[in-house]
Amino acid sequence: MSSWIDVCSVDDLQPDSGICALVGGRQVAIFFLPRRQAVYALGNFDPFSRANVLSRGMIGDIGGEPMVASPMYKQHFHLHTGVCFEDPSVATPAYRVRIDRGRVAVQLPE
Repeated sequence: MSSWIDVCSVDDLQPDSGICALVGGRQVAIFFLPRRQAVYALGNFDPFSRANVLSRGMIGDIGGEPMVASPMYKQHFHLHTGVCFEDPSVATPAYRVRIDRGRVAVQLPE
């Protein structure tokens, strides 16, 4: 079972960038890529630097797959899965996210 949590207005998102939101007591990095018509949500915690910084990372793609590069040590995390491109044994949580009627909502597992 899981629940959708209303986070913010779509107008609060920054195109081609990330924001951090406190969702159900968790720091969640939300990334808005308008050219892909997509929104992604990952845990904001970078497991390599052990800091909550992923929302400040640079976004792009590797082999056509959307990713965020940690601003600390530059590891790349897949925006769909949260898995690190350089070390697939390391990941940050990936959450479902949606835009409905101009509002952004994140689904957290219970």
